[in-house]
Amino acid sequence: MFNNNSVSISVSDDESNDLNRIRARTRRKRKKLSHRTTYELPRHILRLFVRYWVVLIFLLAVVLLVFESTRIGIKSSVLKNPDLSGKESPSKKNEGNLNRLDPTTKVIGGVRQRCLKLLPPEELEHLDILERKDSGSPVKRVVYLTDADASMGEMKAVRGNGTRFNLFTGNQTFAERENSFQVRETVSLHCGFFNENGGFRISEKDKRFMQTCEVVVSTCAFGGGDNLYEPIGMSKVSNQKVCYVAFWDEVTLATQESEGHKIDENDHIGKWRIVIVKDLPFTDQRLNGKIPKMLAHRLFPDAKYSIWVDSKSQFRRDPLGVLDALLWRTNSVLAISEHGARSSVYDEANAVIKKHKATPEEVEVQINQYRHDKLPEDKRFNGKKALSEASVIVREHTPLTNLFMCLWFNEVVRFTSRDQLSFPYVLWRLKVLKNINMFPVCTRKDLVNSIGHVRKAKPLVSL
Repeated sequence: MFNNNSVSISVSDDESNDLNRIRARTRRKRKKLSHRTTYELPRHILRLFVRYWVVLIFLLAVVLLVFESTRIGIKSSVLKNPDLSGKESPSKKNEGNLNRLDPTTKVIGGVRQRCLKLLPPEELEHLDILERKDSGSPVKRVVYLTDADASMGEMKAVRGNGTRFNLFTGNQTFAERENSFQVRETVSLHCGFFNENGGFRISEKDKRFMQTCEVVVSTCAFGGGDNLYEPIGMSKVSNQKVCYVAFWDEVTLATQESEGHKIDENDHIGKWRIVIVKDLPFTDQRLNGKIPKMLAHRLFPDAKYSIWVDSKSQFRRDPLGVLDALLWRTNSVLAISEHGARSSVYDEANAVIKKHKATPEEVEVQINQYRHDKLPEDKRFNGKKALSEASVIVREHTPLTNLFMCLWFNEVVRFTSRDQLSFPYVLWRLKVLKNINMFPVCTRKDLVNSIGHVRKAKPLVSL
């Protein structure tokens, strides 16, 4: 009944279980092999690193050495030829501000307004120099002391003898300093140019030119520190009636000529009349710069108005329009840019020390004197902000403003060259000078294009 070709195989339950266990072990072994393959590459890399880490460090050191050598080579070539540098020099970078005439504005009461309110161009062309009437000032006349009026005593100071008083300034005593602040109709005081051998010598030709100026815009650069920037934005009438005078020393002259800036046969570079000053009186070039900045009434004896502009800026407005906006319409005799960061002279003293603008010792002497004189810590004097930035000074040459500038100059000679420290003190002492226009930072920005200092001024070598 059974087919002879069929084979019958009987499998017991025990054999079936053994077969299942074999299959399970086979599956587990395959899974374990897969797990080992996943981590094989990292383990292989780790073994290579352990074996060859010295070689890797050596190669890294070689790469760094080559990189540093290349960088030093590039830096060296840049120092030899700065024009190959990818970076612009500070002067070239800031010179992007040159020749900008766009107005500076601010928002007042929700409305954007111009900071400097100049007359329209057609009205600027018809402006004339305002002749002031007697202002009723208590100071009618200022007499400047010379060696013919007061003796220097035993002190025959010359430049470089370690003192800031010299033949140019005269030796102002503390008693004379105190007396100079006493307001009277005729005030006698030191105001530079004390002795004809005191320095700051100007040629007779330049003196004759300066005596013709009724309105002057002036600047200076001593020690080759800054370039000269052509004034812009002036009207035709200002071109005819305003002098532009730049005071240079022989170092600045040589520096500018080496850069191709030549003085023409009329002693001009562009609009600027270049006046070469010889025998500067101070070793401190900052102090030499205070002479044209503060003593314009001594340098331009017949001028009615003057505008001072720091050498780091380009004047970019019509001078007569500026006089109209900052003096005539505000009934002011002095307009000066206020400090944008601080208001207190004592805060400014700390900033001067912190920024290494003067030594702590000389600042301490000045501030201690002001504390002794009971200069208050007020941030406003006579209703005006106490601290000035003073990079732009616009003024009428009156006996009272001339007195103020002489007092200010004597303070920077006696103490530090940081005129921001002495301005509040003189403003506080000379209480009769009230019609001052302390204009804000935005107005100063409208007046000038700020370039910044191009290079460090060379100090004057003592003789």
